[in-house]
Amino acid sequence: MQFIDIRNRKMRRTIVIGLSALALVLAGAGALLSGGAPTPSYAQERTARASLPLELDGQPFPSLAPLVQATTPAVVSIAIARPARSFRSPFQGDPFFERFFGNPRRRQPQQQQQDPQPQPTGSGVIVDAGRGLVLTNHHVIQNASEIEVTLSDGRTIAASVVGSDAGTDVAVLELDQADDLTEMPLGDSEAVQVGDFVVAIGNPFGLTHTVTSGIVSAVGRSIPRARAAGAPSPIEDFIQTDASINPGNSGGALVNMRGELVGIPSNILSRSGGNIGIGFAIPTSIAREIMRQLVEFGEIRRGRLGVFVQDVSEDVAQALDLASSAGAFVSEVIPDSAAEEAGVEPGDVIVKVDDKDIEGSSDLVNTVGLRSVGEEVSLQIVGKDGQLKLVEVVLGGMVTSSGDEVHASLAGATLVNGQEGGYQGVLVESIAPGSAAENSGLQAEDVIFRVNRTDVRNVEQMKAAAENRSLLVLHLARGNRRVVITVRG
Repeated sequence: MQFIDIRNRKMRRTIVIGLSALALVLAGAGALLSGGAPTPSYAQERTARASLPLELDGQPFPSLAPLVQATTPAVVSIAIARPARSFRSPFQGDPFFERFFGNPRRRQPQQQQQDPQPQPTGSGVIVDAGRGLVLTNHHVIQNASEIEVTLSDGRTIAASVVGSDAGTDVAVLELDQADDLTEMPLGDSEAVQVGDFVVAIGNPFGLTHTVTSGIVSAVGRSIPRARAAGAPSPIEDFIQTDASINPGNSGGALVNMRGELVGIPSNILSRSGGNIGIGFAIPTSIAREIMRQLVEFGEIRRGRLGVFVQDVSEDVAQALDLASSAGAFVSEVIPDSAAEEAGVEPGDVIVKVDDKDIEGSSDLVNTVGLRSVGEEVSLQIVGKDGQLKLVEVVLGGMVTSSGDEVHASLAGATLVNGQEGGYQGVLVESIAPGSAAENSGLQAEDVIFRVNRTDVRNVEQMKAAAENRSLLVLHLARGNRRVVITVRG
């Protein structure tokens, strides 16, 4: 390893000048922050900030050390164990097969399997020290049978899932019998601007409590990734940052210069699997609402408007004599939905929800998707006649069903009506670990669009197609792939 000798006075003077300039930048950033939006009431009274505590030749130079020292103890490492998947023969339970070949489970002794040990999957942030609540990503703890959380002081504590939401990739954990915890205050992600300095804290590649820094490079991002046609649209409004985020950072902390949590790192955009300076964090405006519902209800009671929408193109805007292309164009209204009951019609353009302007279709999905079932919202709409109208809508809910109501082989799956969710097919919302549904090869976020030879759009149609059938051939949309699996009850 080579070392650079900076004992030369001229070189030291150059370094001091450069560091002093950087100090002025951070000092200016701190002044802007202190004069910006007020610290929310839920934040700790004393929050760490970037400061200039060190000197070189009598000149101050910047350091984030005080901020890091205050916030790092709130960031934890998460390890999970998943149940070993057992093989289930498609002929198991078939009398004809067992008559000639016997039952393989009876002929072969069951091999004893060791309980899987928890393996690191990501990070988390303690946001309520009193209750021991930890915010993390849904994908970090998905299908976990056991969860262990390691604190910055080396303590390992068992944790349980309070609730998890695949649509926003947010999960809430509760630490068992934990004391002497440090929490991180939630900041106002709505006040985050492009160019703000941020710090990312997490456990990339198993390297605990790694700190990187950068700036916010964009806000309001959706991730450019392939999705299956008709698959549900996730709620996405990411903060994009060039602070290095790598595998293992998921569920960790994106911190502003006040020492407040403004985002939860969730995804990276990379061809190699490593950081290339484009990372995405879930803003706390989304995480806060999801956590509120998960803590209060143990699940997400997401409101549904009941419309299919698309962006307003320039051509459509001209054809409808609209002043701009902002808004969400209603292409279809689902029968018996909240939108139909309120009088929303195909061809309408939704331009505002309550006091929030709607820029496009994803903006409407994000805004309504964070509202609760039964909540009343006001829609400002440009009608087909070009007239502006105000519509009051009471949001409906998502209809969910247990998989065993459809078929014995689907026990442990939670199914969602396509018409309520706004997509084609039946969504597999979740899969219980070790269940018949998991052993059948079904996965969370699969979209079932055909059973045997019958196209299905909702659970009732799926029940009808599966009735009196011992074997089902399920056609699925899985990511950007089409998959066919067979299941037997």
